[in-house]
Amino acid sequence: MDGVPLRCFSEDHSEEMFVDDGVETVTSVEQVSPANNPSLCLHFRPALLREQHYQYLKKGLRHLSDAYECLDASRPWLCFWILHSLELLEEPIPTTVASDVCQFLSRCQSPTGGFAGGPGQHAHLAPTYAAVNALCIIGSEEAYNIIDREKLLDFLWSVKQPDGSFVMHVGGEVDVRSAYCAASVASLTNILTPRLFEDTISWILRCQNWEGGLSGVPGLEAHGGYTFCGTAALVILGKEHMLDLKALLRWVVSRQMRFEGGFQGRCNKLVDGCYSFWQAGLLPLLHRALFKEGATELSRQRWMFEQQALQEYILLCCQNPTGGLLDKPGKSRDFYHTCYCLSGLSVAQHFWNLDLHHERVLSREENRLAPTHPVYNICPEKVAQALQHFHRLPVPSGDRASDPHPAAAAAADPQS
Repeated sequence: MDGVPLRCFSEDHSEEMFVDDGVETVTSVEQVSPANNPSLCLHFRPALLREQHYQYLKKGLRHLSDAYECLDASRPWLCFWILHSLELLEEPIPTTVASDVCQFLSRCQSPTGGFAGGPGQHAHLAPTYAAVNALCIIGSEEAYNIIDREKLLDFLWSVKQPDGSFVMHVGGEVDVRSAYCAASVASLTNILTPRLFEDTISWILRCQNWEGGLSGVPGLEAHGGYTFCGTAALVILGKEHMLDLKALLRWVVSRQMRFEGGFQGRCNKLVDGCYSFWQAGLLPLLHRALFKEGATELSRQRWMFEQQALQEYILLCCQNPTGGLLDKPGKSRDFYHTCYCLSGLSVAQHFWNLDLHHERVLSREENRLAPTHPVYNICPEKVAQALQHFHRLPVPSGDRASDPHPAAAAAADPQS
């Protein structure tokens, strides 16, 4: 692995630098500014700073600085970002710490169902997704038993809209994130019913625009985060084939930056480490969808993006020397970018399905991360364990619920 040449040291690499065609914009100026230039980092050897990241994450589970006060309504997210980063690094979570996280998340669970951003706050789909993922990562009976599935289903019904969309919270905003969060938690906990997601598929399909990607709501600009959410929701619901898959593929592969190797979130925007997952994580979903449609030319060893280039960007440009990962050179580390940079690095390293597993680990074996599930973004064995646990339980009954959705379990295998 040490013999793999770095793309960024090739003689013609500089020819891939950004060209503004003589039309200067705020973005083009920032793109070539010294603070954001990845070439400043290219003298480092691509080594994953495992111990530094572990210490940064371990401290974050117990102690946060005053700077995190602004994330008081995102505390389940902090749990998920840190726990998922640790599982990717294959660092065990001490039993006492896991139990403390469970008890904290139980205090974030609303009496009316769903999880809030913190104890005593209103239930919201985003921290509900984060809390359920965090509890599935822990994967203990204590963790699973925290989730009140009957009230969670009531909460999902309370934010469902007549057109098939979901609001993020009662009286809140609508966008495609909410459909994904609802589908994800419903499928993992076995409360997904056809009636709950009636008209949701058609609403998500309306979010795909002329660019090929998906927007937050119908009619807006395509965006990497929204595109992942909409596509992953359709995978869970078994209807991803209804997208214009070729247009979506063309859009997402065009978002990988030729010089940096990382991904941008939208057309003509800067590279950002978090899109290492939001964009690259789309490619396994598209691979699966195109395979199911009968595309015979698909590789059986690699995804449809430059996996080495993405690994170079993350390892050379997105690591803080004292631990944690970041957006781009010149930016500060945080747990969000640590989670999604590591998730993207994992996607770039592993090509897998039920029958195949090919690894492309840049530079050294010590850089290898655990695989992540491209639909839920937690490790595949934790997805399988949660599905096995919750599918032993009956779907909560109620006037609005009906039989479980047959596609939910199929989403557990990204290549099924």
